[in-house]
Amino acid sequence: MYKRQDKILTEISTTTSAERIEMDIKKLVVFGTRHTLSDTVSTTQGIGAARRWIKTAFEEVSKDCNNCLEVSFLGDLVKADGRRILTDTKIVNVLAIQRGTKYPNHYIIMSGDIDSRVSDENDFTSVSPGANDNATGMAGALEASRVLSKYKFPVSIIYVGLSGEEQGLYGGKIMAKHAKDNNWNIIGVLNNDMIGNVEGIDGVIDNSTFRVFSEAISMESTEKERASMRYYGGEVDGPSRQLARRVDKITDDYMTNLDAIMIYRLDRFGRGGHHRPFNDAGFTGVRIMETHENYNRQHQDIREENGIKYGDVLEGVNFEYAAKLTAVNCLTLASIAAAPLAPENVMIAGAVQASTRLKWEAVKDENIIGYKIYWRDTTSPQWQYSRFVGNISDYTLKNIIIDNYFFGVSSVGENGAESLIQFPRKLIPSGM
Repeated sequence: MYKRQDKILTEISTTTSAERIEMDIKKLVVFGTRHTLSDTVSTTQGIGAARRWIKTAFEEVSKDCNNCLEVSFLGDLVKADGRRILTDTKIVNVLAIQRGTKYPNHYIIMSGDIDSRVSDENDFTSVSPGANDNATGMAGALEASRVLSKYKFPVSIIYVGLSGEEQGLYGGKIMAKHAKDNNWNIIGVLNNDMIGNVEGIDGVIDNSTFRVFSEAISMESTEKERASMRYYGGEVDGPSRQLARRVDKITDDYMTNLDAIMIYRLDRFGRGGHHRPFNDAGFTGVRIMETHENYNRQHQDIREENGIKYGDVLEGVNFEYAAKLTAVNCLTLASIAAAPLAPENVMIAGAVQASTRLKWEAVKDENIIGYKIYWRDTTSPQWQYSRFVGNISDYTLKNIIIDNYFFGVSSVGENGAESLIQFPRKLIPSGM
């Protein structure tokens, strides 16, 4: 029952092109600066020219797949904030939606950032190539659209270039609000920000690992739910953490010489990324990026001082590495977009008993063949054990003591694809 999904994911794992990613990064660098406040009129320079080129690139992908992508701008006017938005500015994102065949209003999203900057966050005229930060993430989103548009999925996929990241995560805020206002069901957001550097400021050269940042619990969790975690657990099992585990697992299963490092934090210490506005709005989201950053290349004027070269230029990008991390994104997007929706209202019982019982609401989908129960040691970062229990909505794990493990449930489609694992947030009422 798993052959079809495995076959597709195996194909996808080796399809991303370092050459195409390199070409896209070089094109983005040519715009001189992509600062949010830079020129929007020129056809060759500034963020306006960059976003129009990105839109055209998505449209070219769409032509190759019989117009399978809905390509558009999504923007809003952001008022001057006296900090990093010096004047009222139109923040414009570029979206390409690959509409799902069964769940068109459910979305899994891959994002990259369009904008760039130098040392002065308000300098919108100096050359700012942003080759790694974040032409790599943007090129990755373009490449993912080329790879995955060759397939059809039940769930919609969105490839998006977000603007205004360096000035205050404005592009993400605009898109998250749009999603809320239009009742989008966002399964998850993969924010890709700096996926091309392998030479760290610490002297380490590493092209075989990457980081996945994820917050512990949803910002939509209630005070009652947070209080219950003291007794029932779940403080490291929010939806974003489950998405991070999927990224880790899919990498282990389908990539070679590459390992995901899960970081139990929203983002780098004291810093933030473009998944945060989605998290703030209650949506699931993680950040994917290189393991070893080089701060001499981030947010720097191009210069040389004391023999040290500064600036985010092409020479600092490893295109093969960017292609590998793009492949991880493609695998994660495809595995989720091919899956049925996750079970809802997952509940648990088993206190002072020899067994653990789980109960959930079945998904109304004729392509579901059943459900899988997962459990793991309470100190384990990844799910260790699982059991396929068939097309039922109530199951008891005999002789599995609830005190010693954490539990979850996923839906399984006839193609072998699985939904994200759902952690039980409620107790099964007495007598049910």
